[in-house]
Amino acid sequence: MNVELIDLSPCKKQLRVDVPVEKVDETFERVAGQFRKQANLPGFRKGKAPKDKVVAAFSNQIGEEVKKQLMSDAYERALKEKDIEPVTQPDVEEIQFAKGEPLQFAATLEVKPVFELPEYKGLKGQRERVEVTDTDLNKALDALRDQRAQYENVERGVQDNDYVVVNYSGTSEGKPLTDFAPTARGLTEQNKYWLHVHAEAEHDHFIPGFTAQLVGAKAGEKRDVSVEFPEDFVSKDLSGRKGEYAVEVVEVKEKQLPELNDEFAKGWGAESLDKLREGVRNDLETDRRNKAESDLRAQLLETVIDSTELKDLPESVLAEETRSLVYNIVQQNQQRGIDKAEIERNKEQIYANANMAARDRVKLAYIIQAIAKAEEIEAKQEEITAHIVQLAQRNNMEPQEFFKKVQETNGVPEIVNGILHDKVAAFLVEKAEVEEIDPTPPTEDDHSHSHSHG
Repeated sequence: MNVELIDLSPCKKQLRVDVPVEKVDETFERVAGQFRKQANLPGFRKGKAPKDKVVAAFSNQIGEEVKKQLMSDAYERALKEKDIEPVTQPDVEEIQFAKGEPLQFAATLEVKPVFELPEYKGLKGQRERVEVTDTDLNKALDALRDQRAQYENVERGVQDNDYVVVNYSGTSEGKPLTDFAPTARGLTEQNKYWLHVHAEAEHDHFIPGFTAQLVGAKAGEKRDVSVEFPEDFVSKDLSGRKGEYAVEVVEVKEKQLPELNDEFAKGWGAESLDKLREGVRNDLETDRRNKAESDLRAQLLETVIDSTELKDLPESVLAEETRSLVYNIVQQNQQRGIDKAEIERNKEQIYANANMAARDRVKLAYIIQAIAKAEEIEAKQEEITAHIVQLAQRNNMEPQEFFKKVQETNGVPEIVNGILHDKVAAFLVEKAEVEEIDPTPPTEDDHSHSHSHG
């Protein structure tokens, strides 16, 4: 058999294969013999019909079977001979096939990129030291108290930081706000709506300056409130407009936090306040340790990606990954309530972003596979099974049923890649030169809890 390898691009090859006439004829003989054993021809017992009659009766089927066997066998052998790992099904053109002639065909396929791995042992990385201060612990406990807060009705006038339940209707230039912003129904009219009162306009979660104008009002009182919608307001159609609201205060509520005591701790399943503190501290430490670890892994993988010379990637693999990322971005946008027209307008930007991210992901996948091969790191059968069981639980499915679905969608390689990713990242950490650094102080946003009560 003669095989010629033509480079169409770094990741695209063509194999031109020539199978000698002897091999072709020998396969014809063998297949015709197999057909004869099975053939039912009128006037002959099964398997006893003369060969020439069988060949005449089934010539098309025999030809197809011979071609299928020869091509699949020759293709596999050509891949081995040229040491090629395809990443896609080949695109095969048949050039010549007939009995008594050599078989010639060309297979165009995409292959894994060939590249040099950079030095990946002894990389430098930084890991944040894990420490949980008393302030952190108290903030976390306050967040738990917050979740069990009671809102008590009070007879007095509204004060800063109270909660009010209001009915309101809003207009601008004397017309309902929906005339200017058809989708802003909730901003135009609400009944029994909860608001958190902030005397400082910039902290108002609703419309800056709205709740400050309710300070002093008692339950049952009506107030007129004037606002100006900020330029960066959620509802674009109202940005920069002035609005007037007729507001009726239905209830004034004061937030009461439960006391931190053993009773409170039992409500969270701990036997005492000390035990609850200990549990919360452990949770915070675990969270921070996991975050520090995953930040370090991300740094090291980033370093490896940046120092690997790998520009050419298989087009079809890149296209597939880009498609899947575009789909995810569009879904996220729709869940965030961005309308179809807006998504359509940003189509090219979405595609460009997805394509860049896909390039990094595909590149990283090949780098991970190469390191795994070099270090003999593999995904063991029990790890694959454990991973499938975990995913099944997350999707509320029976493991068997989930596994069937994974097989149908050809998802096993993806699971294997996920396991290799984790193991290679852990290997890089183990071999890295890691500097422990002080934790960055958490930002205020980490602890602000906004409340909405339906």
